[in-house]
Amino acid sequence: MSFLHAILFAILQGASELFPVSSLGHAVVVPALLHWGIDQASPSFLPFLVMLHLGTAIGMLLFFYADWLAMLRGTLGMGYTTEVQTQRALVLRLIIATLPAVIIGFIIKKPVAHLFASPLIAALFLIANAGLLFFGEQLRGRALRRSATLSNMDALIIGLFQCLAFLPGISRSGAAIVGGLRRGAAHEEAAKFSFLMGTPIIFAASVLEIPKLAHAHELHSLFGLATLAAVVAGAVAYASTAFLMRYFRDHDSWALLPFAWYCGLFGAASFVLLLIGL
Repeated sequence: MSFLHAILFAILQGASELFPVSSLGHAVVVPALLHWGIDQASPSFLPFLVMLHLGTAIGMLLFFYADWLAMLRGTLGMGYTTEVQTQRALVLRLIIATLPAVIIGFIIKKPVAHLFASPLIAALFLIANAGLLFFGEQLRGRALRRSATLSNMDALIIGLFQCLAFLPGISRSGAAIVGGLRRGAAHEEAAKFSFLMGTPIIFAASVLEIPKLAHAHELHSLFGLATLAAVVAGAVAYASTAFLMRYFRDHDSWALLPFAWYCGLFGAASFVLLLIGL
């Protein structure tokens, strides 16, 4: 992998992980369209990808640092009683929302693994992601609530929506936001809950892979380039989160629609170009 490809891949990962357009779908489709010649089945690609995800998770963690600190203080019983109860309830909802991905991911990881290597399938699911985002705007609940008032059942439903992202081309953040909208949250709060929920998932998935790679030759040979790419991915993820939080706040009535149009058009164009071999 060249230096330029690594940096472009880092930018792509850092942005598309947060934007509701599917990082995995883009990671499969874009290199195929641009003929980067990257073998994603290569032993050297997994260490690189793990580092990118770790950088992305750290960027998200830094952006929501105050929120995570408040949850930690609440969990430890530090602060006023009302605030402790509020933060502990939020932690519980985040745990509940994460459980479906852990359970369903364990069950279906192997059966769907072959889908992740196919750019054509990823392009089709990008079109499906567009339909999900359009559908999400139509399914918005009538009542608008802040994430702090979402119930445990709401969190479970959002977590189930998130599991749609096990299909390459379906956005994790987009699916979770649609789940939040369906349960009555505004775009900004649905996005925040989605980002908070995704941070430990991405971080844990990355950390769990690192011990397996610690003694791998591929990790040592790519370490410098992968570390730089991880820093770039983290910086882009931080900037993307900052932009999206403001964007969702300022465009609450139609925020997902531009991403839906983009995924639909990009997915359809990519499918045609890949099919005819251009």
